[in-house]
Amino acid sequence: MMIAEESTAWSGVTRETSSGGLGFGFKWNMGWMHDVLQYLEHDPIHRVYHHNELTFSILYAWSENFMLPLSHDEVVHGKGQLVNKFPGDRWQKTATLRALYGFMWAHPGKKLLFMGSEFAQNDEWSESAGLQWYLTEYGEHQGIQKCVAEINALYKQVPALWEKDTSPEGFTWLVGNDGEANLVAFARWDDQGTPFVCVTNFSPMSHERYQLPFPTTGTWTEVLNTDDLAYGGSGVANEPVVIVDGAHLSSQVRIPPLATIWFKRS
Repeated sequence: MMIAEESTAWSGVTRETSSGGLGFGFKWNMGWMHDVLQYLEHDPIHRVYHHNELTFSILYAWSENFMLPLSHDEVVHGKGQLVNKFPGDRWQKTATLRALYGFMWAHPGKKLLFMGSEFAQNDEWSESAGLQWYLTEYGEHQGIQKCVAEINALYKQVPALWEKDTSPEGFTWLVGNDGEANLVAFARWDDQGTPFVCVTNFSPMSHERYQLPFPTTGTWTEVLNTDDLAYGGSGVANEPVVIVDGAHLSSQVRIPPLATIWFKRS
């Protein structure tokens, strides 16, 4: 496996050499990383004016075999750790980080997360010091570590999250233009046509009765909620099942503040 870090937008980094490409297996999606982190650095009240930074990457998501990088480059040389890039109090910062991970793992593309980010290390990385493992003894950091572990476990179990990473048939927008709510929702699809739904709310306000479109009728179960109390969240959750109306293909759901939720069809 060969992975390229390339930022010139040259076309064909992951194309086969026989077709004029460079033959790499994957390419870092630097545009996604830059846009999403820039979006999240805005105060939530101003994110409405920058909603395209959250959605633009889908326009070119299948032009290469992409990997979504949150690498060492983002946590060195005075840039600080990921959790400290976001506005708000400490709870809002950690909630935003958990929501980002849920959004990132559901977004098309393979994942790269630099060490220490999985438990929200406080200090930026230095080659002259080890990671702050002692932080994992504290509840806030344990919660983020547990959240990342369960996101990884679910990712392995849900083919829709990775089988069609390089095909537009594997992605459908459900809510792409609700910038006022700082919210996006989309469906991922596996090779058998089975959908999986991701909803991300990057606002500190919850939505108690949000009319959410679903890709199919049926019974949908919330299988991930980054606002779970076990992760350090506020515990805003949905009933065990969400029944989708066949006439409208939508259902009213609870969407927590600064959180990502995943729904799986039963």
